[in-house]
Amino acid sequence: MRKIIGWVLLGLGAFLLVTGLLATVWAPGQVERTPLDTNSTTYLSGNADKLNPATGETEAIDVKATSITKADSKRSDDEVIVFVNTTCLVIDEGDVPDCVDAEDPEARLVSATSDVFATDRSDGLAVNGKYLPAGAEEKEGLVNKWPFKAEKKDYPYWDGLLGETVTAAYDSTESLDGLETYKYRVLLEEVEADVVEGVQGVYSQDKFIWIEPRTGAIVNQQYHEVRELEDGTTVLDMEIGFTEEQVASGIKTTKDNKSQLDLVTGTLPLVGFIGGLLALLAGAFLVFAGRRDETV
Repeated sequence: MRKIIGWVLLGLGAFLLVTGLLATVWAPGQVERTPLDTNSTTYLSGNADKLNPATGETEAIDVKATSITKADSKRSDDEVIVFVNTTCLVIDEGDVPDCVDAEDPEARLVSATSDVFATDRSDGLAVNGKYLPAGAEEKEGLVNKWPFKAEKKDYPYWDGLLGETVTAAYDSTESLDGLETYKYRVLLEEVEADVVEGVQGVYSQDKFIWIEPRTGAIVNQQYHEVRELEDGTTVLDMEIGFTEEQVASGIKTTKDNKSQLDLVTGTLPLVGFIGGLLALLAGAFLVFAGRRDETV
């Protein structure tokens, strides 16, 4: 009986060691990838001074934005994920829905945009070519998330208004409800740009982005954006960021995702190697000790 238990332990030890090896070498490449079933809705709110084209006056308004990002699984593959994004910014007054159309009788629509883009499922960098439909804007740098195991360094970050990458500089490390995040800053000061379609002006932005480094997820975002005409007239001066509910939801989701990654890439290898080694030693002792007893 002792010999049988010994062989069982040897088999178990070998299995655990292989499991630990797979969890170390193979599993990270499988789990550290953006899921193909990604479907997220992000809510932002804030305030703005906006030029009214009809009156030529600047109006102070409260605003809210809804951004919906869905993965297009048919265009995606093992290495690249394709996203479809729609974003709607409306004047936040009364019982306004998340989005209204251009014919809204109360003229509450500020802007509505749609976009298709592709990113590498591991490092988050934009991918172009065959993944994009005809006419889609090609992008570079990071778009909607950071890479897994993000670092305390600068990253190229896509700016849709400029149509080019800007620098997202590591700023500090900050805890959000017990979740450690890396805080990055995008600072643009009076850059020439089309502040309204076909109208040249000056564009400034001061944006902070909080990233959970293990998953690369954006947990919070706050920014101040200013658009001015060449004569100094303010077209838009907006301060907006994730709502408190959005931040709380993002923290919870990210904590869960981080725990799953840590389990697969951290706990499983540890259990596999330590448990496997102990099982092999115990099994070897029972098998070979049993053989010595038989020869006595």
